[in-house]
Amino acid sequence: MAQRAANGLAGREKVLNVDNMNPNVKRVEYAVRGAIVQRALQIEKELNEGVEKPFNEVIKANIGDAHAMGQKPITFLRQVLALCAYPELLEDNKFPEDAKQRARRILEACGGHSIGAYSSSQGIECIRQDVARYIEKRDGGIPSDPDNIYLATGASDAIVTMLKMLVCGEGRGRTGVMISIPQYPLYSAALADLAAVQINYYLDEDRCWSLDMAELKRAVDAARQHCNPRVLCIINPGNPTGQVQSRQCIEDVIRFAKEERLFLMADEVYQDNVYAEGCKFHSFKRVLFEMGPEFSTAVEMASFHSTSKCYMGECGFRGGYMEVINMDPEVKAQLTKMVSVRLCPPVPGQTLLDLVVNPPQPDEPSYNQFMKERTAVLATLAEKAALTEQIFNTVPGITCNPVQGAMYTFPRITLPQRAIDKATEEGLAPDMFYCMRLLEEEGICLVPGSGFGQREGTFHFRMTILPPTEKLKIVLRKIRDFHMRFTHEFS
Repeated sequence: MAQRAANGLAGREKVLNVDNMNPNVKRVEYAVRGAIVQRALQIEKELNEGVEKPFNEVIKANIGDAHAMGQKPITFLRQVLALCAYPELLEDNKFPEDAKQRARRILEACGGHSIGAYSSSQGIECIRQDVARYIEKRDGGIPSDPDNIYLATGASDAIVTMLKMLVCGEGRGRTGVMISIPQYPLYSAALADLAAVQINYYLDEDRCWSLDMAELKRAVDAARQHCNPRVLCIINPGNPTGQVQSRQCIEDVIRFAKEERLFLMADEVYQDNVYAEGCKFHSFKRVLFEMGPEFSTAVEMASFHSTSKCYMGECGFRGGYMEVINMDPEVKAQLTKMVSVRLCPPVPGQTLLDLVVNPPQPDEPSYNQFMKERTAVLATLAEKAALTEQIFNTVPGITCNPVQGAMYTFPRITLPQRAIDKATEEGLAPDMFYCMRLLEEEGICLVPGSGFGQREGTFHFRMTILPPTEKLKIVLRKIRDFHMRFTHEFS
């Protein structure tokens, strides 16, 4: 009773309780940081307290956090950030002149010449200009207007903002949003929070997680019976499935969006992470405009990029952008109003984004080191992608598609019926039961496929390929040994 009184619980019911809180929030799930991750944190605490385990560390392969997995920051990015955070360093001869030039330009664009000041809500203008130039260069000269660029607190923030703009209606008129299954749980979580209707379309696992147009058509036609499909979300390269879409596939998607009057959302945060031979990243914007005015003037679209992935891995600075295409001017004014409510994206994140879109040039002193570091990161990721596929496919009961891009593998696991029955007894999805046992026995934290969505009767897990190569080999060996032991136990 004394404890309840100390917590302010004695004598009256809380104004806010689980029964009267926003019901949409209770429907939100985010598997990437869900129950299994919470248990991993508890196990880490137990290890620190001296509790004996059959392992001496927890390896978190559940999330695409490059620096947490040991990737070193790119020197040039951190040099400019240091200069911006502590301008006295501009007098230090240890810093190259191109880093100082970038820092001075950014500081001059900040209120009081400080990255601690608010920026304009849409983002610092000179950085938006640099983003537009980057997009133009990437897309072969197709124009990009800085006024259509919105800097954001990572791509996730921009995606949620765009979904908020799109969702409306009631009953059968409620907005339906098409998302790929398997999907990145940000989308299902945002749709639950917004009380939008989630429309699932399934990727074809047997064809390397390709996108099938007949499946898109099936999904939208079925959805029209109970909602108003208005949005099509595409992740390319794919998360969690690692596929890279062909140009033909992107053209087909754009035609489909035009025919069905759907707003396209192109999540392109892994655009530099392409590894497989014969695969190439094609931006949706470039393909859209190269298809001609019939499409480039008609299809409404938002595309997203981030500083968190690719070779940078700067997740914690929360930098990103969104470019909107063919947006109604009155709606765009409302979007600008919406982002102004949150004042501005983090200015250090905007600074980092500027360095990603405006990196050292061949005639600048930092160029050689920058390119060496960038190339090394991407080459190592490509090696680890191939290694992961190769080793998983030697394990009976595990089938792994090629990791064409992004940072993850999403292998299919065959589980004995007795294991499925045991999971049901414990009230767990079978792949959650599997992943939880793996965590308890081997100290490896993965995310079960059920957290991303999967076809009925199939089971998967998502694993990042980010651990250092030698540690990744240990992870793969432990998963192999566990899978064989688990299968034998329940056979």
